Amino acid sequence: MDYEAIRYEKADGVAVITLNREDKLNPINARMRDELIDVLRDCAADDEVRALVVTGGAKVFSVGADLKDPPVPTELWEKLSPRRTYNYYHLIEDLGKPVIAAIAGYCLGGGLELACTCDIRIAGEGAKLGDAHSKVGVIGGGGSTQRLPRLIGIAKAKELIFSGEAIGAAEAERIGLVNRVVSDARVLDEALELAKLYTERPPIVLKLVKAAINDGMQMEMAQALDYEAKCATLVGLTEDYKEGVSAFLEKRKPVFKGR
Repeated sequence: MDYEAIRYEKADGVAVITLNREDKLNPINARMRDELIDVLRDCAADDEVRALVVTGGAKVFSVGADLKDPPVPTELWEKLSPRRTYNYYHLIEDLGKPVIAAIAGYCLGGGLELACTCDIRIAGEGAKLGDAHSKVGVIGGGGSTQRLPRLIGIAKAKELIFSGEAIGAAEAERIGLVNRVVSDARVLDEALELAKLYTERPPIVLKLVKAAINDGMQMEMAQALDYEAKCATLVGLTEDYKEGVSAFLEKRKPVFKGR
């Protein structure tokens, strides 16, 4: 597929998806949805990629769905199957690699839903984040009523969703919506540095840790602890586990190969 609505780059174990409709504030249309699905599948299948950064560029992350060309279902079956319609959200959330959102400027509506699927969110000090769906009379179909409460708590999520108003980066960090706030000029660099750090960690461990956290949050504690124990057992069977132990005992830096 030839990409127009996004840019996709890979280097040194890190993939970067850049939303590429910055002149329109990166609204998500049907083409952007399809391109996101395509590159996320590529990223998942590429063992050389160990971390992913999602950004909208230096001025804006995304203002959400393009109301002139919304990424919505057209067939009845798709209307009854949101996972089919919005599966780029699920592909990010289920990607067995760390995903970092580098947020500059507006991150609203579907843009916030996109950011919430990422594992880590880094925001520029001038960023504005909010769930703007109520302002245009719709409900977010990409997970805002579900992921946002799990990130920041039910009461705060209701406050943001009911009002549709945006908050600044400092407030977003205070309530746990973003992990850290940096200068606007440093947003992408900070995300890339963090992604590079993750490439130095054993990919199987990060994949299973992510699964244990994400899936475990949907389980009762006893079931989640059992799931974690199974993940830990699987890690103990890998070559990377042996390499990590050997490197520690030999006082050297480990070289993890994802095996």
